[in-house]
Amino acid sequence: MKQRLIYTLILLFAACHANSQTTVTGTVTDGREPLTGANVYIIGTIDGCLTDSLGRFSFQTDCTGEVTLQVTYLGFDDYSLTTSQLTDLTVKMHERATSIDEVVVTASTYSFGKSDNFKTMDALDVVMSGNSCGDIVAALQTLPGTQKVGEDGKLYVRGGESDECQTFVNGMHVLVPYSTNTENNASRGRFSPFLFKGINFSLGGYGGEYGQALSSVLPMETTDAAPSDKLGVSASLVDWNIGGTKAFQNSSLSFNADYTSMGLYNRLFPDRYDWTRPYRKLSGEAQYKADLSTTSVWKTYVGYDLTSVGQLFDNRRLSLAEHNIYANSTFKTTIGKGYSLFAGMAWSSVLNNIDDALIVGDHFHNNRNEVHLKTEVRKVFSQVLKMSGGVEDYLRHSTKRYEESRYTLDYHLPSAHLDAQLRVIPKLFLNLSTRVEQETFGHHWFLLPRTTLSYVPNNHFQLSAMAGRYSQIANDDYMAMSGKQLSQSTADHLILSMQHTTDKTLLRIEPYHKKYHRLPLLSHGTYTADGYGTSKGLDVFFECHSLVKNLTTTLSYSYNDSRRYYLDYASMQTPDYASRHNLRVTAKYAIGKTIIGLADSYASGRQYAVGTTPHYNSLDANITWLVSPKVIVYSSLSNILGRTNIFRYDNAGKPVTANRDRFFYIGIFVSLKSNKAYDISNF
Repeated sequence: MKQRLIYTLILLFAACHANSQTTVTGTVTDGREPLTGANVYIIGTIDGCLTDSLGRFSFQTDCTGEVTLQVTYLGFDDYSLTTSQLTDLTVKMHERATSIDEVVVTASTYSFGKSDNFKTMDALDVVMSGNSCGDIVAALQTLPGTQKVGEDGKLYVRGGESDECQTFVNGMHVLVPYSTNTENNASRGRFSPFLFKGINFSLGGYGGEYGQALSSVLPMETTDAAPSDKLGVSASLVDWNIGGTKAFQNSSLSFNADYTSMGLYNRLFPDRYDWTRPYRKLSGEAQYKADLSTTSVWKTYVGYDLTSVGQLFDNRRLSLAEHNIYANSTFKTTIGKGYSLFAGMAWSSVLNNIDDALIVGDHFHNNRNEVHLKTEVRKVFSQVLKMSGGVEDYLRHSTKRYEESRYTLDYHLPSAHLDAQLRVIPKLFLNLSTRVEQETFGHHWFLLPRTTLSYVPNNHFQLSAMAGRYSQIANDDYMAMSGKQLSQSTADHLILSMQHTTDKTLLRIEPYHKKYHRLPLLSHGTYTADGYGTSKGLDVFFECHSLVKNLTTTLSYSYNDSRRYYLDYASMQTPDYASRHNLRVTAKYAIGKTIIGLADSYASGRQYAVGTTPHYNSLDANITWLVSPKVIVYSSLSNILGRTNIFRYDNAGKPVTANRDRFFYIGIFVSLKSNKAYDISNF
């Protein structure tokens, strides 16, 4: 009898419980298609489920009356509904609008290191790119938009001269970013790629923060404070290096010393030139970085280069020596309520001395100095708007003496900028900026508006249109010859950009058009601002990781049609540094601990009064052997086929070639106090 009573009570309880449960049903869509795997639940309970392949959901709940239903799905705004009707629900989700801080517009910019979601190149890749031998500039010349100008090795971007590309370290300007060399010998960039955690190479269309650059900018951000000590050495036939870092609790102090000499190499592999003193460079760098608080960072960097070289040239014993000093100090902090502050100061000083510069017994002396001061405030107002504004000044001093000719220039270039980044609608972003600069010689003001409109529907595709005006003061020599009357040159940029990325590929296509105004033009023995020009073209970049396992291939192609009427040109013509077609194809394949790289570079001929040069072509190879976690051996051979490339023709119509057709490099890099190599210069 007692057992029957227990069974009856259990059945009654089960029946009552069943009667108290409610089935929640419905469908989740984005308005077009069902959403699979959406999380549907009642707030305050554990009752819920995931939607099936048709977007349907169904689950039981004990709740009665009015409840709050919550639906979440990655990439969509959360959905909430308070209701007592829990069957046959239709839930329409809305895509989550990207915050203004989350979008990264990549139009006309190539980012390396930690600067971009698609990592195309890091510091190690820079070192091992073709025959770059650790030169950032040489590695960047693998990208579209750059011109192959082998006789000086500098960056020429989209039909612009080399000095139209300006370099910035931690936001501060570098007056001379190249080491010096004799005529018709390629210069190298001054900075080690291991100094930087991020490198952003902009081919044009940059915002109001950067000025005094007609064509492009190269902003680079140094690494943060190191958490551990480092020490390492490297050696090759041409350079020797030692560097390291001492880490403290919230800061680190780093150093790097490098000596380069072509003496041994020239004895082993003689070239076409007669050297009275081989190329030598002694350089040292030091940096102190401190995290003053969780929101404040202070960085200070100083670097010094001494370069010397001597060459027997047309019966002259040309002797060149250059001292190049660069230092900067920057401070960043967050000051609350969405505000952040940046302040920086940089100092550049370059002293150049040349004996037998043009004739036997002459002497050339040039001293250039610059102080760059800059402060900027940034504010994130909301998910749809952020703004920045700042002021800066370039204070410059230049002296030049050559025999009886000499000049002294002192001037400064104050400016201010204001940038606003706006999310117009969830997938459409607008950047509006303006820069105002004063030319202190003529007390003229320049208004430089710039804008970028970008459509970013997802993480794989971007479409952008960019337009803006850019300005740059003329070369000091031209300014002195004009009696300080030369106005700033300007360039109008118009760029379209399409980029598509997947896990294995990147494709970017960019047509562009630039129009130059007020270029220096030699007229009746002096320079005026009556020159002008245009540059238009198309850049294509493709990178692929999917053809074969462990194989990475890239293709860079540039078409450029550049014409100018400036300097001593008698009419509108193509600049002699510009080649219409530039193509570079690379392949990098990993076999165990060995990496093999091949690169083939092509450039069409360049136009001179005596004719057009033959096309340029060079097939380069490199091999990297990871001997151990602390030792790397790297070797490269440029121009494997031994083609004698003619870079240009001199005034007498004589072809100018490289001092040697091939260059072989082998170096060993050893980390003495770290778990991996290549930390020797990792500031």
